[in-house]
Amino acid sequence: MADTPIRVAVVTGASRGIGAEIAKALAEQGRHVVLMARNVEALDAVRDQIHASGGVATTMPCDVSDHQAMAAAIESVYADHKRLDILVNNAGITRDNLLVRMSDEEFDEVIAVNLRSVFISCRAALKPMMRGKWGRIINISSVSAVVGNPGQANYAASKAAVTGLTKSLAKEMAGKNITANVVAPGFIETDMTTALPQRVKDAAIQATPLRRFGQAMEIAAAVAYLASDTAGFTTGQVLVVDGGMTMA
Repeated sequence: MADTPIRVAVVTGASRGIGAEIAKALAEQGRHVVLMARNVEALDAVRDQIHASGGVATTMPCDVSDHQAMAAAIESVYADHKRLDILVNNAGITRDNLLVRMSDEEFDEVIAVNLRSVFISCRAALKPMMRGKWGRIINISSVSAVVGNPGQANYAASKAAVTGLTKSLAKEMAGKNITANVVAPGFIETDMTTALPQRVKDAAIQATPLRRFGQAMEIAAAVAYLASDTAGFTTGQVLVVDGGMTMA
């Protein structure tokens, strides 16, 4: 019996933090992980870590805000591997400011990276997934999309829109054996949260019933489940991983 071909996964924003942990988790599942981000040296470091652990990964430097380059990168993955099975849209930015002070540029830049790039990459990935009659799309959102956050109207709007996009995509692709889901992290220990003022960190911990920040590997575990063969009956869902912060 012929060996089952290795599934190919694309992870954006894979050079550090949550994206790097997602890439490692998918590699541990036996996927060939294509790492996308702008920072070439950081991508190479993640790739080397995956190889050292016995996994398979390649790098594809790409600025997801360059939407033509993003679409071309997704197409290149299919051209190189003759398949594309899993897409994880993790890349994202913040440009925090109170709404009354927020510039058009601060709003538009966040929308371009956090929302439009998701639309572009999903659209580009669908044809390869339909050809392969199998697909998993996981888009990373945020609890800010669920409850809002002062100073993050642009970020919360972009992430809430990702949820709507993903649910619509899930319904469109339900008959094609392609699932689409969202993972919405709470406060996770990353470079971004490390830079927060201590008073903000303390307030976040107090608002989290588990009284701690999450770990990037805990988000990666949620993504790994949604990317697995056993998650085939889960689609159009928002998996909130926030230590209970937004529980009803």
